[in-house]
Amino acid sequence: MSDFPRKIIIDTDPGQDDAMAILLALGSPEEIDLLGIVAVAGNVPIERTSENARKICEVAGRPDVLVFAGCDRPMAHTLVTAEHVHGKTGLDGIELPTPTMPLQKQHGVDFIIETLRREAPGTVTLCPMGPLTNIATAFEKAPDIVERVQEIVLMGGAYFEVGNITPAAEFNIYVDPEAADIVFKSGVKLTVMPLDATHKVLVTAPRLQAFKEFGNHLGEVVAGWLDFFERFDIEKYGSKGGPLHDPTVIAYLIKPGLFSGRFINVEIETQSKLTRGMTVADWWGVTDRPKNAMFMGDADADGFFDLLTERVRRLG
Repeated sequence: MSDFPRKIIIDTDPGQDDAMAILLALGSPEEIDLLGIVAVAGNVPIERTSENARKICEVAGRPDVLVFAGCDRPMAHTLVTAEHVHGKTGLDGIELPTPTMPLQKQHGVDFIIETLRREAPGTVTLCPMGPLTNIATAFEKAPDIVERVQEIVLMGGAYFEVGNITPAAEFNIYVDPEAADIVFKSGVKLTVMPLDATHKVLVTAPRLQAFKEFGNHLGEVVAGWLDFFERFDIEKYGSKGGPLHDPTVIAYLIKPGLFSGRFINVEIETQSKLTRGMTVADWWGVTDRPKNAMFMGDADADGFFDLLTERVRRLG
């Protein structure tokens, strides 16, 4: 039996890098069967993320994709957003029209629950690319679905790269550490794309140029997004390009060999004022805490961008 296509739900707070992840999934129908997209509050509030998800589908020529709005705030704290990175719309870089495709009426959390109950056990992979609020809420509301999940592949956390929103924490985990704690303790097969992996895939000038050379509207949109998104990170890290975080999730599902890491214990800090939201990753195996996550540490950047460029070009 082939592993493909894999049924997935993308859970996201778009974001330019989230947009690239959605395009990669839509451009890879042989490997990815996208059952739906659930928006969550994160980079920008839920009204924006649920609108942005639909804008991305329309740009890709896929207004048929089901898009749902999920949770509008973290489980236990007030929402922290990232307009300083993504711009006030969350998708700054190029003006896109207000989407005409509908937002589904069902709550995104209920869609996740219903889908996992409907599909055969162990056949649906959850792909969170923002705060883990929707996934954790679904697990709390319907504990029976936890064992039905095939795998969770998420973008979040960091170990060697430490934090990008506080000195100790990566943004997605920091926004809702309580949700992350539930997910990391759930027992579901977990694969994590932390900053340690995503900071290896930089949008250098030649890689950006490859999208510009599509010579069509989609190429123009993508180049606009990446150009805008990069500025903040290039300034912050002094690197030759900004990291492209979220598409690593989809790239891993298509070509897992692009990434390497270790199966380790990862715990989420929820109490400390200093390190709240930190992914405490036992990379060196110094504790006897049970291993619960495949935590990626490296990525084949050229292979990743070859895949991304080829698949997104198909949509144009």
